[in-house]
Amino acid sequence: MLIGPQNWADNVAKVRAAIAAAAAQCGRSVDSVTLLAVSKTHPPEAIAAVADSGVRDFGENFVQDALPKLDALAARSLTWHFIGHVQANKTRAIATRFDWVHGVDRLKIAERLADQRPFHGPPLNVCLEVNLAGEAGKTGVSLAELPALAPAVARLPRLALRGLMCVPPEEANPTRQRAWFRVLREACEGLRARGLALDTLSMGMSGDFAAAIAEGATIVRLGTALFGPRLRAPE
Repeated sequence: MLIGPQNWADNVAKVRAAIAAAAAQCGRSVDSVTLLAVSKTHPPEAIAAVADSGVRDFGENFVQDALPKLDALAARSLTWHFIGHVQANKTRAIATRFDWVHGVDRLKIAERLADQRPFHGPPLNVCLEVNLAGEAGKTGVSLAELPALAPAVARLPRLALRGLMCVPPEEANPTRQRAWFRVLREACEGLRARGLALDTLSMGMSGDFAAAIAEGATIVRLGTALFGPRLRAPE
């Protein structure tokens, strides 16, 4: 896939075509999959160019890196997702400036977000991050702890628990990729069976989004396929 600052519209068109093909292959409507453009480390100008091609949802991992972009692009009515690990000292900025947060894995963090979400705004959309393989280097609630955490978060005011998110072990084989995404889908189905109204599976990135779509992803988080490599490391 051709990547470069002179090809933003081409990049978006190719990514949307690939998402549509993956959806069609498993009998899904392309409208059931939201493209979330992971714009971390990329400047407002690049985000604006991708937005000009019809993308409305953008994901950021680092609060301090993101806030100037939100300010610069405030007039565009974009939907902003915080997709990084949520630190306790960053919850106020996330609760007040973002529309979605995908990395909640502790009740304490969810409670802080609920307390700090402005009363005058809509509820903050929340996905619980699940550490599917129990990897030591990754954040996320364990599958064993998920059934207790989910209803506790769902009861909090000013939050809307929408679903689950994961960053599974890296796999090159599509069958293995699907196996990990299937675990998250089944965990979500289990929570629905217990009465939680979940509608979101945030899973799949540039290297495995087709497998994620085949297992029911409703949001795919794509950065490299749209923007190319990171331009700089955040401080």
